[in-house]
Amino acid sequence: MNTSASPAAMATPSVASPVESPEAFAEYLAAQEKKSLLRFLTCGSVDDGKSTLIGRLLYDTKLVFEDHLLALEKDSRKHGTTGEEIDLALLLDGLEAEREQGITIDVAYRFFTTERRKFIVADTPGHEQYTRNMATGASTSDVAVLLVDARHGIVTQTRRHSFIVSLLGIRHVIVAVNKIDLVGYDEKIFTQIRQAYQAFAGGFGFKTLTAIPISARYGDNVTARSERMPWYKGPTLLEHLETVDVEEDRASRPFRMAVQWVNRPNLDFRGYSGTIASGRVAPGDTLVVAKSGKASKVKRIVTYDGDLDQAAAGDAVTVTLEDEIDISRGDLLAAANDRPEVADQFAAHLIWMHDEPLFPGRSYLLKCGAKTVTASVTDLKHKIDVNTFEHLAAKELRLNEVTFCNLSLSEPIAFDSYDSNRETGAFILIDRFTNATVGAGMISYGLRRATNVHWQAIDVSKESHAALKAQKPAVLWFTGLSGSGKSTIANIVEKKLHAMGRHTFILDGDNVRHGLNRDLGFTEADRVENIRRVGEVAKLFVDAGLIVLVSFISPFRAERRMARDLVGPGEFIEVYVDTPIEDCEARDVKGLYAKARAGKLKNFTGIDSPYEAPESPEIRLDTTAGTAEEMADRLIESLRERGMIA
Repeated sequence: MNTSASPAAMATPSVASPVESPEAFAEYLAAQEKKSLLRFLTCGSVDDGKSTLIGRLLYDTKLVFEDHLLALEKDSRKHGTTGEEIDLALLLDGLEAEREQGITIDVAYRFFTTERRKFIVADTPGHEQYTRNMATGASTSDVAVLLVDARHGIVTQTRRHSFIVSLLGIRHVIVAVNKIDLVGYDEKIFTQIRQAYQAFAGGFGFKTLTAIPISARYGDNVTARSERMPWYKGPTLLEHLETVDVEEDRASRPFRMAVQWVNRPNLDFRGYSGTIASGRVAPGDTLVVAKSGKASKVKRIVTYDGDLDQAAAGDAVTVTLEDEIDISRGDLLAAANDRPEVADQFAAHLIWMHDEPLFPGRSYLLKCGAKTVTASVTDLKHKIDVNTFEHLAAKELRLNEVTFCNLSLSEPIAFDSYDSNRETGAFILIDRFTNATVGAGMISYGLRRATNVHWQAIDVSKESHAALKAQKPAVLWFTGLSGSGKSTIANIVEKKLHAMGRHTFILDGDNVRHGLNRDLGFTEADRVENIRRVGEVAKLFVDAGLIVLVSFISPFRAERRMARDLVGPGEFIEVYVDTPIEDCEARDVKGLYAKARAGKLKNFTGIDSPYEAPESPEIRLDTTAGTAEEMADRLIESLRERGMIA
């Protein structure tokens, strides 16, 4: 039987079968609930036919309603690329920019169902600049359908997407050799592409790798076998999607469940609610809180429909325990005989997804499961060229780039390696100011030094140091452009505090670069590290009970925020020395601005490197309104008003 669709057949509306009675509808819903769910994505190069393929699946499974199809016919005449035929790609490319350009920009998700399985498919972009969107779709998928244009074979984007699919832990791959109709349904071409891909992807660790020749436009081997390729004896694309086994993978792993909510409706009930990430659990099983190591047996598995005798990966449940132990939102419940790692440092692969580059030392929020902590990348081990897979040295990471790096967290968390458990080995990085997701990571292993290095107990506390000096320790953080007068004002303030009997110390930007930071330049990455080190030193001075005056340009808000977070509440006073750049240039005794203007001094703040002015500093000194001496007096008076000094 020839399954290719003619233009006339394509014009026939396809609608979902109606349910004739409430009883039939209830039976239908019950049947849907029992079906397994498969998440898969389509990926590949530009114009390989990803959107068309998904449109074909939706059409052939009769999930395109009549009104939608009529609208699609109209849109096809305006934006379509298939002549008089309906352009099925427009079912997915919903953005106007996508339709105008004929490309996919954002990830589009669609649901469809067959008699055997439910599906959620992600249509991902093929352009290199939208690699982060492709990674987003892959992060939740179990299977990747990688499209290859039969005319072009394996191309650069095929390699790039295959690497990301492997990196994100997808172990089931279908190579859909599309547009086979445009090469005359040639078996030899299909065989060459299949063999070339198998040779290329041999080291990626895919569990299953199936190649299928298809024509998404005409439906050949998509949902039904095509008579035009009698030489192909394998399954159709839909047959393979219906039968590929991904459920056993999750259920066979050790039990893991992140606590999303502590369920306490009354004094007689305390349960821990969440979705089981992997494994199985039953009453009587012993679980541990991964971080604390506290153990207890499962008493009940509670759901809205009643208690369960057993629950498995994917089930949303509330677990009650026989013992009262301390468990909070974000804690990870695990099998007692197979526990995850717990550490505050680990190595991971990281895909950067933000226009602003990543610099080691910059502070972000890290979310792993239901747990969110402060974190920073401490070392970029290497950057990976996703086209050649070479390892390259790097000091920063830019949009769509991939690195292998070390991360340090503000507190230990429980995790597994991503290879062994995608749910508990994945994390995202979040910008602390915009709340935007800026990176997606896959944990490789905990760093051993994280468990070997411990805090040494010290009997003389910060409070004891401060009491001896009869003062409140603090950081006075002077920030402003070069030439704004930071160091001059800080020096005057210190002399006045010293005359009052206060114990102080100045950390000046130029002076510190002669010693502690002599190895750092003025790139953005080096500036971040410069402030990180100074922030740590300032914290030590505060712990010693001193008032430390820090005079650094410190151009980035993120690093000033990082320094603030190192000390206690009320111990960080941001002093913005607000001087117009014209005035800074006029008093440029070192001639730095002139060199920067002439292009002889690179990465100079205010000229070719940005300065992010404080948005809400504790103290703002407008140097156009008075002398340095007057600014120092204003600062001293502000410290008195805040109770910092008498």
